[in-house]
Amino acid sequence: MSEYLILVDKDDNPIGMEEKVRCHLPDGKLHRAFTVLLFDKKDRLLLTRRSPSKMLWPGDWDGTVASHPRKSETYVSSAERRLPEEIGASCRLDYLFKFEYHVPYKNIGSENEICGTLVGIVDDSFSVKLVEDEISEVKWASPDELFSDIERNPQNYCPWMLVALHLLEKSDNTMLQKHHKTLAKWIEQKNRLEESLKHHFPTGNWRLLN
Repeated sequence: MSEYLILVDKDDNPIGMEEKVRCHLPDGKLHRAFTVLLFDKKDRLLLTRRSPSKMLWPGDWDGTVASHPRKSETYVSSAERRLPEEIGASCRLDYLFKFEYHVPYKNIGSENEICGTLVGIVDDSFSVKLVEDEISEVKWASPDELFSDIERNPQNYCPWMLVALHLLEKSDNTMLQKHHKTLAKWIEQKNRLEESLKHHFPTGNWRLLN
């Protein structure tokens, strides 16, 4: 069965529905998406490696989960639904911000999305169970570990994750205060993402939405 995504205008107002593959063609239509960043009590980020069967960015490293809301879902409710479907585990999430970006993948397709960004903090009892055809590998990374590898190998990382990490300081003020201990350590090193963003977005084709 085909999956349909929510088409939106530049202000994230829904304007229709479209089949998922059509949304991700080289001239892909602007649609709604989300990305989830899960951190542990040591302030490490849970990274996931996309399945080699994915149409776009197969085998690349991403944040914890990236997907699309269904009709009538919020960014938070859709992301909380999707977590167990991709990593076999659940977590309560908070909304941080959203951004628009458009980036091609070779001559195969593109991402043209308004992407809500969610954060969650997990405890030591949290465990991941990989879901076939979604994620092939997971690892935890500190800011220095991740940003050092991104500086060396920007091509191995999904572009939307880099934008989300770069914009963490633009999060809702309430959430910045609530998650200050974790987010502050990542915000401190955000400038290390500048070159990798230029690698993926040579024309700077992304923006924060109010």
